[in-house]
Amino acid sequence: MSTSVLPRTYQIRTHGCQMNVHDSERLAGLLEDAGYRRADEDGQADVVVFNTCAVRENADNKLYGSLGHLLPTKKAHPGMQIAVGGCLAQKDRHTIVEKAPWVDVVFGTHNVGSLPTLLERARVAEEAQVEIKEALETFPSNLPTRRDSAYAAWVSISVGCNNTCTFCIVPALRGKETDRRPGDILAEIRALVAEGVQEITLLGQNVNAYGVEFGDRAAFAKLLRACGGIDGLERVRFTSPHPKDFTDDVIAAMAETPNVMPQLHMPLQSGSDSVLRRMRRSYRSEKFLGIIDKVRSALPEAAITTDIIVGFPGETEDEFADTIEVAKAARFAGSYTFQYSIRPGTPAATMPDQVPKPVVQERYERLVEVVEAVAWQENKAQVGRTVEVMFAEGEGRKDAATARMSGRARDNRLVHVAVPDDPELRPRPGDLADAEITYAAPHHLTADAGIGNLRRTRGGDAWSSRRPDTAPERPVVGLGMPAVGAPSAV
Repeated sequence: MSTSVLPRTYQIRTHGCQMNVHDSERLAGLLEDAGYRRADEDGQADVVVFNTCAVRENADNKLYGSLGHLLPTKKAHPGMQIAVGGCLAQKDRHTIVEKAPWVDVVFGTHNVGSLPTLLERARVAEEAQVEIKEALETFPSNLPTRRDSAYAAWVSISVGCNNTCTFCIVPALRGKETDRRPGDILAEIRALVAEGVQEITLLGQNVNAYGVEFGDRAAFAKLLRACGGIDGLERVRFTSPHPKDFTDDVIAAMAETPNVMPQLHMPLQSGSDSVLRRMRRSYRSEKFLGIIDKVRSALPEAAITTDIIVGFPGETEDEFADTIEVAKAARFAGSYTFQYSIRPGTPAATMPDQVPKPVVQERYERLVEVVEAVAWQENKAQVGRTVEVMFAEGEGRKDAATARMSGRARDNRLVHVAVPDDPELRPRPGDLADAEITYAAPHHLTADAGIGNLRRTRGGDAWSSRRPDTAPERPVVGLGMPAVGAPSAV
């Protein structure tokens, strides 16, 4: 009598930017191609993979803390394996197994595709396998994929970065920019749309530098326009552009391509020209604000968001005041604000005049107060407008009487929408409907007047087909669904 062997299970813990989310989907696809199965949310995984970030503050401490918490679990489960990949693995290399010798596999940003082989080697050899490549082996988008969403997808157009910002370690860990050919990108998008995907986000460390590798400065604008010709593709977004490479042809392509959304995330980092020089950011505040003016002229309803760093080495009170003024002038719909912290290996780490932590904290609090007030003003201007919402998965707080589902407007604002009690009349994730905004908060909008023009979509069908039963998702009650995505690294 034969006995079946249950497949080994895996769990992936992702930290960092959208590129890491993209890579984690590839890691999941690789493992499932190799016969692994995703572990249940409350189950014990046979393989735990950390896809790490080296940009965020205390990334090292968070990783080693998590590894320490897993040690007793690993001791209690013979055969369990732990793998560490991503930017921190690329940076620390052999240090990881020195500090945490119970780690089985360490792999870098350039050899994501090696994970299943390295896990098998570690299991057979009964010793840690560390493999860090210095150049990209296979473009991540060419690897098998297990996507979390049935109706939205990340599509990488490039990896790496040719900039030399003094606070950023990403170019050292991801390498020089490598661009995919336009035909390969469009083929991937068409295949996704055929599967039910109706929203794609084009990804790159610096998306609007796309084409530099094959010598076409207009390649990104052409790519946006080509996306407009793909039947069934409802929404196109991109992140993140660098202000120095932002050209008028991209703005024109955004305005003239109906499925390119009126949304822009463009990192400011500082509003002080002298700080931008020390950051080695090759634009100045006037150029940044000029781009915003052009975008708003072409797309009056565009929502513009940004990243800002407070307390960069040498930042004076006057320089910080410049950042406050630019933030007010830019009228950002949202801002990811960060306190500068030293990243070993970056030029800024050894700069003189590091700003004392209490000063950075106080400036950070002032900046947050300003950008949140501006974002709230921008959101209040939405009240009374009717917006098209694409509904998403995820639940909010269950502390309100009104049944709501959450989704994104075309400008990417988060909207909590009152939905019908009748499941037959309720949207599914991926479906589209119109909703009138009735309330605005700094980080979300509420539409309690109900929905109109509900459109059942192939994305909603694809979502339903993934479910063990095809009943519509029960409504989210209350608010609080976190925003999708993370700040950029550029």
